[in-house]
Amino acid sequence: MKELLNKEVVIIDGEEYVKVTNPEASKGTGQSRYLYIPVDEYLSRAEAFVTPVSPSEVATKGASPSVSQSLPIAVEKEVFAVPQSSFTTQEPKRRVVLTYFDDPSTQADESYGDWMAEKLAQDVSQRSQRILFVDYQRVKELLEKEGYASSELETPKVLRLLDRAFGIHAMVLGRLSGPYVFTTKTIKEREETSKAILKVELSIVDTLSGKTLKTLSATNPIIASREKGTYSEEKAKIKAIDLAISDLGKALARELDSLNWYCRVANMEGEDIYINAGRLTGLRIGDVMEVFRSGDLHEEKGQKSKIRISGFLGIDASMGRLIEGKKPDVNDMLRFAKDKGT
Repeated sequence: MKELLNKEVVIIDGEEYVKVTNPEASKGTGQSRYLYIPVDEYLSRAEAFVTPVSPSEVATKGASPSVSQSLPIAVEKEVFAVPQSSFTTQEPKRRVVLTYFDDPSTQADESYGDWMAEKLAQDVSQRSQRILFVDYQRVKELLEKEGYASSELETPKVLRLLDRAFGIHAMVLGRLSGPYVFTTKTIKEREETSKAILKVELSIVDTLSGKTLKTLSATNPIIASREKGTYSEEKAKIKAIDLAISDLGKALARELDSLNWYCRVANMEGEDIYINAGRLTGLRIGDVMEVFRSGDLHEEKGQKSKIRISGFLGIDASMGRLIEGKKPDVNDMLRFAKDKGT
């Protein structure tokens, strides 16, 4: 695209950003020299991101002073100034991907796996404010781009890719057996009576270690799925699914809440350190993060430095500045300092 010619495009947290000059940096406010604008936003409003012209250049070239005001205040706030009230919790959210359920026991035209996965994600999200589900479609697109098959999801190289590309802490794999329906109709009864039963199994896999942290399973009480009348079979199936999800959602939310949280250094640009977690995760401007060598969260051996969060990028990325210790490397791990204010 011609609009991106001679423009620097960087990838942070799996998203593409265009690097543009920050007009506020020259005012001595301590802000970053550059802004990072999502590619889609840049393409739709390219004329708004014109490099500002200095007063001396205006006088020399006769340029209109309005050019220096071409970057909207709204864009500046999007990157640097986020109201503290926009955060609902101090606890950072764990990123999880819930894959579509494998349901080999059902007919090809009657698959419940995808629907089950969506309903389970909704149930867990209602029970916990500490879980952030990553869209599985984005994961599949990345795997396809990198040349991996869906059958390789649990391999160490794919788990490592998900950790570093999306900041995913855990992957949940599901397997569905059923629903199996039993329908009866006696001589005295004019309507059919149906009951359904199914079994759902889940595996929670840690992307950092590659280990299966927990295996969960649930089977609905068959008597509770009883339905009568028109479409009783379908109604019984839906009730069985709802019952199983309710039971499984409680256990899954509890396990995901207990995951160890961390994020990573996504990129480095001069003094600016770019991080693959931001406002959506629950970070705040001013938070202090401890930096550890990649794969080593041991306090004494792995800790390298501390940084302070100074601004946000896009939906869920941020930037920070070094305040103590050695300069981090890309893919180094971060977690909240014990005393977040120091």
